[in-house]
Amino acid sequence: MFINCKTWFSYRYGTFSTEKLVDTAAEHGLSSLGLTNINSTADLWDFVDFCRTKSIKPIVGTEIRNEDKFCYLLLAKNDTGLLETNRFLSQHLQAEQAFPERPDCFSEVLIIYPLGSFAAQNLKKHEFIGVLASELNRIKKQEVEAFPKKYIIRHPVTFQDKTAFNIHRLLRAIGKNTLISKLGEKDFASPEEMFVSEAVLMSTFRNFPGMISNTLQLIDSCEIKTELHTDKNKKHYSASGEDDRILLEKLAMEGFQYRYGTNPVAKARVIKELKIINDLNFNAYFLIVWDVIRYAQNRGFYYVGRGSGANSIVAYCLKITDVDPIKLDLYFERFLNPHRTSPPDFDIDFSWKDRDEVIDYIFKRYGKDHVSLLGMYSTFQRRAVIRELGKVFGLPKEEIDQLVRGKDQPMNEDKIQRTILKYGQLLENFPNHLSIHPGGMLISEKPIYQYTVNELPPKGFCTAQIDMFLAEKIGLFKLDILSQRGLGHIKEAIRLVKQNRGIDIDIHRVEQFMSDPKVAEQIRKADTIGCFYIESPAMRQLLTKLKCDDYLTLVAASSIIRPGVSQSGMMKQYIERFHDPNKIIYLHPKMKELLEETFGVMVYQEDVIKVAHHFAGLDMGEADILRRAMSGKYRSHNRFNEIREKYFANCKELGHDDTASAEIWRQMESFGGYSFSKAHSASFAVESYQSLYLKTYFPMEFMVAVINNFGGFYATEFYFHELKRTGAKVNPPCVNRSEYLTNIRGEEVFVGLIHVQQLEKKLCDLILQERLVNGDYLSLEDFIERTHAGPEQLNILISVGAFGFTGLGKKKLLWKANFAQKHMTAIPDSPALFKEPPMDFTLPDFPDYPLEDALDEINVLGFALTDMFRLCAHDGKGTVLAAQLPELLGKNVEVLGQLVVTKDVRTIHREHMAFGTFLDPKGDWLDTVHFPPSLKRFPFQGKGFYKMRGKVVEDFGTFAVDVQAMWKVGLKGKKEELNRKTVPAKVP
Repeated sequence: MFINCKTWFSYRYGTFSTEKLVDTAAEHGLSSLGLTNINSTADLWDFVDFCRTKSIKPIVGTEIRNEDKFCYLLLAKNDTGLLETNRFLSQHLQAEQAFPERPDCFSEVLIIYPLGSFAAQNLKKHEFIGVLASELNRIKKQEVEAFPKKYIIRHPVTFQDKTAFNIHRLLRAIGKNTLISKLGEKDFASPEEMFVSEAVLMSTFRNFPGMISNTLQLIDSCEIKTELHTDKNKKHYSASGEDDRILLEKLAMEGFQYRYGTNPVAKARVIKELKIINDLNFNAYFLIVWDVIRYAQNRGFYYVGRGSGANSIVAYCLKITDVDPIKLDLYFERFLNPHRTSPPDFDIDFSWKDRDEVIDYIFKRYGKDHVSLLGMYSTFQRRAVIRELGKVFGLPKEEIDQLVRGKDQPMNEDKIQRTILKYGQLLENFPNHLSIHPGGMLISEKPIYQYTVNELPPKGFCTAQIDMFLAEKIGLFKLDILSQRGLGHIKEAIRLVKQNRGIDIDIHRVEQFMSDPKVAEQIRKADTIGCFYIESPAMRQLLTKLKCDDYLTLVAASSIIRPGVSQSGMMKQYIERFHDPNKIIYLHPKMKELLEETFGVMVYQEDVIKVAHHFAGLDMGEADILRRAMSGKYRSHNRFNEIREKYFANCKELGHDDTASAEIWRQMESFGGYSFSKAHSASFAVESYQSLYLKTYFPMEFMVAVINNFGGFYATEFYFHELKRTGAKVNPPCVNRSEYLTNIRGEEVFVGLIHVQQLEKKLCDLILQERLVNGDYLSLEDFIERTHAGPEQLNILISVGAFGFTGLGKKKLLWKANFAQKHMTAIPDSPALFKEPPMDFTLPDFPDYPLEDALDEINVLGFALTDMFRLCAHDGKGTVLAAQLPELLGKNVEVLGQLVVTKDVRTIHREHMAFGTFLDPKGDWLDTVHFPPSLKRFPFQGKGFYKMRGKVVEDFGTFAVDVQAMWKVGLKGKKEELNRKTVPAKVP
């Protein structure tokens, strides 16, 4: 009877979770249930799964609305009807078209209109009128009797109870971006849209028994037969499964010859992998990944193959990855084992500039009806939902800010504030809107619409309404096509080296990079700013602590920096044992056998799988569930808890000590959501070495490449700082020498026009095009005549020094620009035939002040190209430098620094502390620690200069200041005072 139910995937409308909706139906003893979310089928496969578990017949469809207007219900009679429904939704959502009042494109879909839409005599066989209980007094019995088969019961279900109804009203106000007091009755659902007993519903319609029987017959006519957890992916890459097997074997053996020559150990592993890949029907999956890689190679795109698939020797032979599983002793079963039901993960990273073309190729190669980007949904979280509710109740911003901070700062709450906090808590984790998975793509054998609706976000690629968990439940396995800036750095650096020095670089000579002593020294010094994955303060400190200068140590460092290892205390244990083998303790003899390479510490996902299998006796399928749980790819905790119970039962049966078993489980469990596979870390380390090589031998070009890719751990100004440290001469933007991006000629760099804030892209393009066609600009007047730049844009360019080539001061240039603008009456239709010399004036001498340029650069670029400490209102007297800290260990010192970045953490007592990274007056990096008592008294106050007092501390060769007191230091005074001797700020 309940064929019109919604969940919270009717975004900002429904209040039931999918599982709760089905559970509630089961509590009411229902034998069937219909899910019809608004313009969506996002959670239908969870719904089908939960219904089957509860022995409830699932009816699936959607409620079509044009904005707030309810148009009709669509119910799929069968799997074909579901495909038709999803395709219908997709076409209209992608085109942003209103849904038709009466669709005529279905063969296996039932349509149910609201009462009053159409006369019963005009309805087709598959069309019906749905009658609400509240509408019975409006309907005439004669009408129903005249067309007895056309009327059915429609009782919508949207919320659970009165509290949920209030949540619904709040969601509607959030969705409409309005005050809740301004909502009218038509803006939200009827308070009656809740479950009632089936007996009560039938009693309500007792005078219309035909409606009851029609509804039951309609339910009987609908059935979804699709099986879950069965392979729905593209079955074959070539003509057949056997052809796929032959092709994959041929390609793998050709690649084996290239990678290994005649190595018998490697060949045996290739043969073993090929057999299991074939047995598990993964041939097509490997060939599709190979096909994508082949396209990228042909287009000259750089890529990195990683994920669990990087443990595969077949992937290595196909050049999907550059990680040698024999050399690294990668655990085969982490990649693939006979118990595994899903193919291994292949995460293929491309430059952010190339990724969209690769995605476009996949859509075109495998057909838009079979390909989709994977969706995900963002959820309401505490801070955001309190802000939304604050707006709904009309609170001022200051009060909302206070409420958001209220978790840490108790306040006197009034009734409205208590209501916001109450419902904010209830709304946490509600889905808010559809989003896009960072890189997942689905390629299906049947049309993708058999399983999901595809929407079209601004990115321009069709995106599924389902997330990765539902895709896997269906049997669709994602291929991750990701982008990262690190590859952009490498590609751009190679281009700049070729352009600037005429040198071709083979960036794939990674083995040579790993044995290069200069590169090793670069890692040992942790001089890695700009290098992929190893530039953050925490990573640079870890490299120093491990005295890292080789590939295997870098691979381990890439994994132990992850929160799962570091927060569990295992990172500290690893470092201690690295330096002192006497501290290595194995909790069990089996652990020595399994973890000797990592000093008895679990570092990789493989370690956890090996321990679960060889120590606790879990089979590889169960160990794989553990792996999925710890990598954040397993949504259900029920199965995880079953594995936990089996782990401890097995340990007891095997006679293991309870204390040791519990500690080993604690270490495994701490990996949750954060661990890497060894192959994944190894792939990252390969890219790190490529970046390190470029930074070591071509530091100027490399830093320009980092700047031009706008991605890294630090703000752009600090990459310009690093660029200056290489010896490059960095010039401000120039209309004659700058490109849109920053460029380098010899050792001279010109900042790109893209960095000039508020400079219009249209004018940038014109400046460059005009210069290309007609040569350099001869003067300010020549520039104005050729580009017709407006006064605001001219003032910006003059302020940043873009006309320095004229030899005139900025004030004279500003005067000339304003004069020229006033006397330009109209923009000429064509260039003048003859150049007229610019009018010359004798202008007074305008005073220039030493730091004016720096202040202008801060205003226009957001940072200064000069030494920032020239602007600091403290002269640095009495302070020490970062380079002096080793000789002052244990001493109390004062330091002066420009804030680069902070990292906030919580102590084991949930108190707030922080780590700081600064530049000192010499341009060296300075690290600080701010424990809770100090941070409470002396909090950070945004970017700028700080004077700090504290004790020098050391941890395995890394030095920092344990800050006891900290004060913000301002900039020097007014421009008129900049040429005078500046008095230091009064800082204690």
